[in-house]
Amino acid sequence: MRLDVNSASTVAAAMLVICLVARRRTSRRARFVSAASFEVAVVCALFALWQVANQLTRGHSTGGESRGRWLWHAERVIHLPSEKSLQDLIIGHPWLVRSANYYYDTAHLTLMVVFLVWLWLRHRDRYPLIRNTIAAFTAMSLLIQMVAVAPPRLIGGTGLVDTAAAYGQSVYAAIGSGLADQYAAMPSIHIGWAVLISLAIVTSSTSRWRWLGLLHGLLTIFVVVATANHYWLDGIAACVLLVPAWLIAKAVERLQAGAGNDPAFELDEAVQIQQGAFS
Repeated sequence: MRLDVNSASTVAAAMLVICLVARRRTSRRARFVSAASFEVAVVCALFALWQVANQLTRGHSTGGESRGRWLWHAERVIHLPSEKSLQDLIIGHPWLVRSANYYYDTAHLTLMVVFLVWLWLRHRDRYPLIRNTIAAFTAMSLLIQMVAVAPPRLIGGTGLVDTAAAYGQSVYAAIGSGLADQYAAMPSIHIGWAVLISLAIVTSSTSRWRWLGLLHGLLTIFVVVATANHYWLDGIAACVLLVPAWLIAKAVERLQAGAGNDPAFELDEAVQIQQGAFS
């Protein structure tokens, strides 16, 4: 089942009901179910709102191509490397191009879900701050994306290839009703989420393997640029937005500390996982 607005809203509502019912019980298992269902409800509700925002802006492409060309020329003025130089590294290797298209299509949401589950189970004390940072960053990004900006693959005259379209892997063609807006290039939520995940893994975990988490951020930056889905400036803007998003999350954390614990802190001692290789 594809997680769209209706299914995400339904899941969110169902999880909220489960949360409220479980909170009426005092057992450790019930407390765990209550906290877990609350987080699933929050994430699904945010996903539904994200899709609603995308639907409101979809089709509003007026001025998108001219803004995209402006970004392209602005990058040349400030001497950023051409996106084509990165694409040239993979364009002659079909298996690399297909892999990059697949990563762009699937890793964005999939790894975010995996990350949130890992963080909630293993580092519950860090979860509320990171979750709220993600929400604030995504909300600000969606507001900015209401101004149409065409990605480099659509503006022409750059020498770039729309790799997903060329290999029949375009998420925009495959999803008719749309989970994605083609003219929402600025800023790159792909890069913002990936960089945040990488930083959160490095700062939350104590494992010697935690540095591998940086690969997701680096690989995402490479993929979105090499496939001509984003400009360098899209990624730079996303990283800049993470700063106010984190400050907002910190402010929310202070308010919650004064009012009481976030539901994510409702730890169930019976199911806490001991710190190990992935902690």
